[in-house]
Amino acid sequence: MKTFSPTIRSLLKRVSILLVVLAVLPGCVNRLFYQPNRIEYRAPDAFGAPVREVTFESSDGTKLHGWFASATTTNVLGTVVHFHGNAQNLTAHSTFVEWLPTNGFHVFMFDYRGYGKSEGRPSRRGLFEDGVAALRYVRTLPEVDTNRIVVLGQSLGGATALAVAGRHPDLAGQAMVIDSAFYSYRRIVRDKIAVIPLLSLLRVPLSYLLITDAYTPSATLGAIAPTPILYIHGTRDMVIPFHHAEWFRDHTPGPSDLLVIENGRHISAFQTQRAEAIPIVICFITNALDGVTIPDTE
Repeated sequence: MKTFSPTIRSLLKRVSILLVVLAVLPGCVNRLFYQPNRIEYRAPDAFGAPVREVTFESSDGTKLHGWFASATTTNVLGTVVHFHGNAQNLTAHSTFVEWLPTNGFHVFMFDYRGYGKSEGRPSRRGLFEDGVAALRYVRTLPEVDTNRIVVLGQSLGGATALAVAGRHPDLAGQAMVIDSAFYSYRRIVRDKIAVIPLLSLLRVPLSYLLITDAYTPSATLGAIAPTPILYIHGTRDMVIPFHHAEWFRDHTPGPSDLLVIENGRHISAFQTQRAEAIPIVICFITNALDGVTIPDTE
């Protein structure tokens, strides 16, 4: 039987370990995108507007949970569908949209599979299908004017909302507001690898080995037109770097604009910068619903 020198054996061992790591890491990297829990951070009656809890099904039969919050004004301007970020659940993220009912908007919030009271376990395809199901379900609600729907997605929710709208343009609504989203799965993984010593030199090939760009937000941006998109991003976002917003701005063929939150952190526009952001967002939404759109970026 052939034997190898200690040096060769050591090298083979390292190669074997590397192969095992590369085989296991893609699953780990994908799971890092999802940090759900089932803690109730806020009860429906604490939202500040009338809330009705609802249940609906995704395409594979997974039961999903949501809140429908009614506008508190006499004149209802439209309905905003909220795609929340990657952690916790809708009861925590409801704080980002609590200003909408007092400004004339119904709000539909929902939890992806594995989040909050929704069944199942999160996955990229699962979240995509859940987003499709939510946008279809909201159109069945009696309070909703299907010609006055706006999609608001934050972080992972923004990426998912763009993927859904790109593959199902009929569900994009009359406007989209995308806050602190990443341009593509591989690009954000590449950014994370770039801050790791030594591995940063291999960030491009590693990003291809570690993750796919299935259901990535950048792939079908052109299909969303003519629905206008308002991108929002903070210049000091340490989670998703600001250059992702610049890529969206530069590569969205249809009408779009970028609201830059100077010194803003991740999804801080509807937290610490509300006074600056909310009037601009409301103006964008109402103009879009009334047919006054921004010019194409081409």
